Formats: sequence, C-alpha cells, structure tokens
Amino acid sequence: MGLRLSAAECEEILAGDRLPAFQDFLATHGLYVFTLNGFPYGAFHGPRVKAEVFAPDWREQARVDYTLLLIQILQKLLPPGLEGSISTAPLSYKPWITLPPEEAMGRIARNLAVLTHRLLEVRSQSGNYIHLDLEPEPDGLLETCGELAAFFEQWLLPLGGRWLADRAGLSPAGAREALLEHIQVCLDTCHLAVAYEDPAAALQKLAATGIRVGKLQVTSGWQVPLPGDQALRKEIGRQLARFSRSPYLHQVRGRKDNGSLSRYRDLFEALPHLPAAPDREWRIHYHVPLFVEKYGALTSTHEETRAVLRLLAQHHFTRHLEIETYTWEHLPVELKDDLVDFLEQEYLWTLEALAATS
Repeated sequence: MGLRLSAAECEEILAGDRLPAFQDFLATHGLYVFTLNGFPYGAFHGPRVKAEVFAPDWREQARVDYTLLLIQILQKLLPPGLEGSISTAPLSYKPWITLPPEEAMGRIARNLAVLTHRLLEVRSQSGNYIHLDLEPEPDGLLETCGELAAFFEQWLLPLGGRWLADRAGLSPAGAREALLEHIQVCLDTCHLAVAYEDPAAALQKLAATGIRVGKLQVTSGWQVPLPGDQALRKEIGRQLARFSRSPYLHQVRGRKDNGSLSRYRDLFEALPHLPAAPDREWRIHYHVPLFVEKYGALTSTHEETRAVLRLLAQHHFTRHLEIETYTWEHLPVELKDDLVDFLEQEYLWTLEALAATS
C-alpha cells in the first residue's frame, strides 16, 4: 500500500509508540508500505486546497523538514530489501517564482542535495534504498518532462552536485550518480495527457539525461471534444460545471486545430471562455475513476493511460505503480459507488489494461 501523510500526521505517527503499533497492524493484516505521497504538505481533503497544494515549495525549509520526516517513517515501514519511493511537488507553483531564477533554483538544488545526502546516510546505515520522485504537473514549476530534464541539467546536477560532493566527500561523477539514483521522477499519466506530452518522447528525454522513473501514478483525466455548434458547447459547459466546484486545482489545456495549446489555471476560470474558445479539445486535470471512460459528452484520457502501460510492458521503466484517484468525494452521485467496490473496479481496470499489453 501507499500512504499519504501530512506534516502534522508525520509528527503524530512518530510520537510515542504509534509507529511500532502501526507496524504491528500492518504485519497482522499482511500489508506492507512501499511508497509515500509527499506532495501535499497539509490537509488535502479540506474545503479549499487549490494552488496551496504546492506550499511550502522546495525553496523553503519546511518542505525539507517534512520530507525528512517522510524518509524517517518509510525507513521503518519498508520491508528489508525492498525499494522505497516518496513522490513530491514539482518544486513550486509556476506563478509564485518571481525571484531571479538563479536565486530560486540555487536554493532548490541545494535543498534536494541535502535530501540526497540524507538518503545516502539511510542507505549506508540500514541498507534501505529510498528515492525522492519529483512529480511534474500542469502549472507546476516542472510542468513537463522537458522542463524536468532542463532543471537537472542546468541546476540540480551542477549546483546540487557541487554541494553534495563537498558534504559527502564524493567525486563530481559520484555526486552526479548519487543525485540521479536518489532524485527521480514520478510520472502521472493524467498529467502527461493534460500537458499533451507524447509518453514515448517523454521517456526518451528522461533517459537521455539519465533521469529514472521512480514511480508511475496510474490516473485518467477528462478529455472533451469541443464542437463548433454553440448549443452543444453550452451542454458541455453544463456538464463540466458539475466538476468545477471541487476544492482541488483542475488545470485545463486546450488544443487548437494547428496543434498549439491554450492554458487555463482552473476549470472554473476556463468555463466562461468556452463559447468563444478557439480550441477543438480540452483536457482537464481532474482525476476521474479509471473505469469511467465516458460520461455524457465527456470522455477520459484512458487511451493515453493505456499507451503508457504499453510502454511500461515494453521497457520496464519502473517497478512502482500507484492508483491515485482522490476525487471520489466530489464526483456526481451517479458516478459514485461503495468505496470498496470503487477501489476494486480501479484495480480490475488496471490489471486488465496491464494484461492486454502482454
């Protein structure tokens, strides 16, 4: 199983005998933890999350301290000999970076080098191999795999590498390899689809830089064809409005006939533009159930998800897969089911999609 722990929950589980008690619970029920979601720092299922999901960002010490707690917890929960992963924010929210990039990126690269140093210590002391996986997301500071590769080449490997080499007593080549081993990428199939990234090209770009895929989040978002007929667009807008009141951030990308993209920060901001939008399709960062491939005039990005799973079968680029549909509470009633049945259907869809690749 994978866990999502806030900073406050990390402190709670590390207090007293709670972590040993949780270890006993896992053992009793035949469960083990191999991955943690360290993207949201605070409460995630609250009244309003939106862009605050990126806070604190990787410029801030609070993000470093939180991730150190996650490492401490996963080190205790991870079965011996098993690889562990922690997914995290794509550095920051793009609109927040107003400082000169040298200042912001230098601070971020150093903080990630600090985490790498700690992961090296954990591996040396306990043998547990844990990596931190940056998760590109629309409007994140790292939005695409291309931006991720550029960050590694321009900032993390040269600046973080110098800091790590000095602190850990490594050669420049050794520091580079340590960073590439312990700072990886979490690929979310919904995020890839919304950004209109070709998954094969994205994987090639990562491989060319030496970046490894630490975790794959198996997800789907909304994909909406936009006809020219205004009456049909009005109906599509009515259907989308049901999903626009969610507390989460639902970025939208539109594709025009010439292939260029429109950008909308959130679905509720995009809807007023729908009647006159020059786009022929929208893709929306709204994690919909994997097994819901169509809903009214809306379809999901399930074909893009299947394409990534086919690439996984061919290239075995990661061992960690996680289903991540966190919008269940905010789905229309006709899409909801008993939660256990819902989870079972998600697993069955994923297993069937994986079986179809063999």
